[in-house]
Amino acid sequence: MSLSAQHSALVKATAQRLGFQFCGISEATFLEEEAPRLESWLKRGMHGQMDYMARHFDKRLDPRLLVPGARSVVSLLYNYHHPDQAINTDAPRISRYAYGEDYHLVIKEKLFELLDSLREQIGDINGRVFVDSAPVLEKAWATKSGLGWVGKHSNLINKQQGSWFFLAELIIDLPLQADGPIADYCGTCTRCIDACPTEAITAYEVDGSKCISYFTIELKEALPAAMTEKFGNWLFGCDICQEVCPWNRFASKHNESRFLPTNNLLDMTLNDWREMTEDVFNQRFKKSPLQRTGFQKLQANLDQIFSSAAVQPTDDPFRLTPKP
Repeated sequence: MSLSAQHSALVKATAQRLGFQFCGISEATFLEEEAPRLESWLKRGMHGQMDYMARHFDKRLDPRLLVPGARSVVSLLYNYHHPDQAINTDAPRISRYAYGEDYHLVIKEKLFELLDSLREQIGDINGRVFVDSAPVLEKAWATKSGLGWVGKHSNLINKQQGSWFFLAELIIDLPLQADGPIADYCGTCTRCIDACPTEAITAYEVDGSKCISYFTIELKEALPAAMTEKFGNWLFGCDICQEVCPWNRFASKHNESRFLPTNNLLDMTLNDWREMTEDVFNQRFKKSPLQRTGFQKLQANLDQIFSSAAVQPTDDPFRLTPKP
């Protein structure tokens, strides 16, 4: 076994020990195929008010601009699936990823531990860790490393366990044995496209400026009245496209205690949300992803979203074969 293969095996074993469900490796090169796609998506304004998506264009495509001398991109998946939902059917819903502690805090700690462990076992390694907070095209790297494929809803789908994963990366100057991509198994399924209430999804592309998650989290101004009637009871984010995806029948519940619903979150009623003060919000959700919106935005969302209807998955059969 070559030295790079030995090191790759060590990286994956260490990642598994730290709780990452899947780990894949890619050579740190320019993402040639992604460049025109990203440019087109931005030019069509599909990032809405998410101006940060248009910044650092070159760095998003070349990891060597983030880590000089980078040789490898290590992609990792960390499960956050929690099947339980709000007990009260009229209660506001929030995306499952926001049930517990902010994933940036949880996963970044594990990434630093992973990098430190590799340095202890291998020697000096120059690198950086990333968790959805820097100009890294994480789904592209996860795809290149064979962790799954980007589905029609634009989320990464892992063939063994679906799409309820946080994505993270190590970009390091250590040469490793790269993995290869797998096939696309969305087949003829269009369930995510059909289920999206705001028609944000077309095949393999999401218009971020039409997504419920964008409206309820990123949009700084008032929600457009013509759209709010389509939101169902989503207060923060939206999981519809993942809930209806047939591949998520393979999902398993996470075992990360820090991601468990905090402060009786799933017991809260609509009145509980409405009557919450800013002090209570800051105390209950001190380390929560809900801090991204802030109290004022969350209350504004509550005032404008009235419907409690939610799209539920069905049992219709779908052809799960690689697309031609």
